[in-house]
Amino acid sequence: MKKLILFLILNCLAFECIIGQNSFLQRQGTATQLVVHGMPFLILGGELGNSSAACPQDIERIFPKLKRMGLNTVLVPAYWELIEPIEGQFDFTLTDKVLQQARLNDLKIIFLWFGAWKNSMSCYAPLWFKENHKKYPRAYTQSGKPLEIASAFSEAVYKADQRAFSQWMQHIAMVDKKEGTVIMIQIENEIGMLEDARDYSHEANKAFNAPIPAEFMTYLQKNKKALHPQMLDKWESQGCKKQGNWQEVFGADIYTDEIFMAWHYAKYVEGLAQTARSIYNIPLYVNAAMNSRGRKPGEYPSAGPLAHLIDVWHCGAPSIDILAPDLYDNGFTDWVAQYKLHNNPLFIPEIRLTDDNSIRAFYIFGEHDAIGISPFSIEDGSDSPKSPLVQSYTQLKELMPLLTKYQGKGLMKGLLFDNKNKERIIIDDDLTVTARHFFTLPWDPRATNGSIWPEGGGILLKLSKNEYVVAGSGIVLEFSKTSEKQTIEKQKQLGEDGFALGNDQIKTKHHKFKGKRCGIGYVDEVKVDKDGKLHYVRRLNGDQNHQGRHVRIPVGDFKILHVQLYEYQ
Repeated sequence: MKKLILFLILNCLAFECIIGQNSFLQRQGTATQLVVHGMPFLILGGELGNSSAACPQDIERIFPKLKRMGLNTVLVPAYWELIEPIEGQFDFTLTDKVLQQARLNDLKIIFLWFGAWKNSMSCYAPLWFKENHKKYPRAYTQSGKPLEIASAFSEAVYKADQRAFSQWMQHIAMVDKKEGTVIMIQIENEIGMLEDARDYSHEANKAFNAPIPAEFMTYLQKNKKALHPQMLDKWESQGCKKQGNWQEVFGADIYTDEIFMAWHYAKYVEGLAQTARSIYNIPLYVNAAMNSRGRKPGEYPSAGPLAHLIDVWHCGAPSIDILAPDLYDNGFTDWVAQYKLHNNPLFIPEIRLTDDNSIRAFYIFGEHDAIGISPFSIEDGSDSPKSPLVQSYTQLKELMPLLTKYQGKGLMKGLLFDNKNKERIIIDDDLTVTARHFFTLPWDPRATNGSIWPEGGGILLKLSKNEYVVAGSGIVLEFSKTSEKQTIEKQKQLGEDGFALGNDQIKTKHHKFKGKRCGIGYVDEVKVDKDGKLHYVRRLNGDQNHQGRHVRIPVGDFKILHVQLYEYQ
């Protein structure tokens, strides 16, 4: 009886702790959801340019525009050099201005702590910190050159950074606990080493030659079957040793140097994360610059929370909720797939500002149950209602109750197409869904006249058998039974009216048809209410669904469609 009472008390305390949080993460099926004020929340965000929150006038000018752009969240830098311009004296004027403008414009805030490191460099550390390089030492290259990168091995560096971070977090907790405007915190920015793969300062060399901490070795052994393939290969190449220094366990190369630095960056960040948790318990993440374009450690901010180092970061910084990619290179679908893992939800805090983000947002929510997306330098984007991103965010905001209801249940697919990747085949039980870029329609002149193909795509959501929601832009979907037998080896191309485009004779080989067929019962354009219920706007038939052959949303249009299929034979 006593054990039961204790169990109930502990559960009540845990429940009260969660209820008391303005924002937190929760699991739903295979998805991790961000919950804000008790409701699952998708971040339709934008990150300000690095210097766009450095004066109150800019903040006042920019935030109304962001509201017009359809954002619900703004990622805003918090600058150590302006928060603590004089050692021990703190100024939170800019933080308060951001919160004021966010509340006036119904926006949530994710603050980015530009502390000891920003894109590897210590450019946002205060001048008093930079000038006192003896007390706050730099990282060194192998040749002995000091870098404008504070050493992660210096206790003085950590204490100075942690003190300012702690004071700032205490201020946020004091002014925001009631409102809950701040929903996440990013600790540092694109942390990592440049020029060399590791720090060669005296303290760093000492740590490099010391035995690997037992904490990390135990993690490797316990999680061997689940390690990232590159981490496992590196460990196995030296015989999966259970102890030794970094070179003994992983070998002598720059990739070992990167693992070593990742461990120490992660432990540094963990200290700040624990500080944040103790003051204002909201989700925390760190972001990573990608190791793209064939670059090697030292040629990008090495040792950050990159996919191949995820085990190091999960072990070294367990208080961090999300390891997040910053995406500025080609290969979008490959990059995001590396970060949507069973133990890491997908959040994209930075991505190059282009119109294609309007489609990519749909893709990541449908394919990867993502938490959110945030184009960089968002204030430079258009706030025209016809802007692709404005249309996209407006529609995704409407879809949010429906998408969050179905996250993690295996009922959504994301679609993303361009002129190289034009088609995707999806098998859903006994149904085959063929999804394509809109420009694959033979009658659209832009498909063949040399026009640039904007990305097209969206979300396919299964509500029940033969019932779907299709949302997005620039896509065509055909539905057929997987058991159907083709009666013709080659079909004629059809025009928009459904008639053959040409009169060429095509040899056909007929078979006796067997099995059921799938037809389109109706396609309705709909609106989604705050409870996730669909409301009829108009019926799309005839030319708008190719006389029942397909479902489509043209390039440049953003729609939500309710599709009801039926079977016949």
